[in-house]
Amino acid sequence: MTKDFQASKPIYLQIVDHLSSQIVRGELKAGQKLPSVREMAVESGVNPNTIQRTYSEMERMGIVETKRGQGTFVTENEQVLQALKIQLQTDIIGGFVKSMKELGFSQEEMVQGLQQFFRREQE
Repeated sequence: MTKDFQASKPIYLQIVDHLSSQIVRGELKAGQKLPSVREMAVESGVNPNTIQRTYSEMERMGIVETKRGQGTFVTENEQVLQALKIQLQTDIIGGFVKSMKELGFSQEEMVQGLQQFFRREQE
């Protein structure tokens, strides 16, 4: 997962976003054990303290659960996982709408543009 991080957002939050996306896509399954803090730090190219903060934030959000002596696991709570999926969708749509408004597009123009996009995708 070693990648370039954006300076505009804390690294631990960028890793939270990356792991959350993997969970929503099904790359990380409910109940699956995450790599240890040290393993994830090496894989990500960051300090272990950053990964510890990442895991702590995800635990606070209810996305993962830490079992003492066993490690950190993706939650098996389907309601939490569904809420995560909806939150990611809302964030992406919100970013899209904000960008389109900044370019001067109306809601109707955005909807028309999306409909045209999906029609072209089906062809």
